[in-house]
Amino acid sequence: MCKRSYSFLSVLCALLLLTACSEYTNVLKSNDYEYRYEAAKALYAEGHYRQAAEIFGMLLAPLKGTTYGEECLYMLGESNLRAKDYESAAMFFKKYYQSYPKGHYMELSRYYSGYALYKQTPDLRLDQTSTMEAITEFQNFIDYCPGTSLMPQAQEIIYALQDKLVEKELLSAKLYYDLGGYIGNATYGGSNYAACVVTAQNALKDYPYASAKLREELAILVLRAKYYLARKSVEERRLERFRDTVDEYYAFVGDYPESPYIKEANAIFQYSERIVAKKGVLPDEDELSKKKKADDAEK
Repeated sequence: MCKRSYSFLSVLCALLLLTACSEYTNVLKSNDYEYRYEAAKALYAEGHYRQAAEIFGMLLAPLKGTTYGEECLYMLGESNLRAKDYESAAMFFKKYYQSYPKGHYMELSRYYSGYALYKQTPDLRLDQTSTMEAITEFQNFIDYCPGTSLMPQAQEIIYALQDKLVEKELLSAKLYYDLGGYIGNATYGGSNYAACVVTAQNALKDYPYASAKLREELAILVLRAKYYLARKSVEERRLERFRDTVDEYYAFVGDYPESPYIKEANAIFQYSERIVAKKGVLPDEDELSKKKKADDAEK
């Protein structure tokens, strides 16, 4: 009995599938645009987004200028978004708000255009042009729709996207710091530590709304890099750079008094103050220097 029931259900499912495929084929072949349009909407409602997108796409040109044209373009974007074809979705939503700047779906199209770009943003190791495009799209959305109920979601995504860009800069700054005294690729006056400082400081300046955690990571990196830059400096620059390290310490503890890096920062400060007091004369190697050398050796 179980085998017969299973067989019957399999046949029934196959018949239903064949019927659905046959009906879909008939829709594609039909010359009745209104019928095809309603069928596409039904497919969308049933969750068949790729099939719906195909039909909406075929109807875009025939329905242009009709009462269905505007909604057809929007539904094409929606169908692609639901089907996770984010590149097509972004393109059609943008086409919608450019074609219908005061259209019924203008607000949603601007939001979803940014959202589709957001869903395409790549891994941190890759080029982040699409991330910047998504930020621009959401900022334009906020400018054009200042009273929108979607404002909190848009701002949250902008902050997340900005954090992604900051994290990429943090990785670049860490790479310079890890390279340390290696001169094979040194820039900014021949020092990777100087490159680390510039990269991290630019990120802090360019992304003032980055998460507190990322800003703290950048800030301690600046302090570390300035410290080791001072230690590696020629005698003429050493005193000046240790003074700069001391100033950086005060800035760090002022911004992050409860930081887990306070103990490390205090050690850097105490050493730097001693060098400043001695007018730039270095004492024997201390524990911080030993630790850095040990870390470099492990890498």
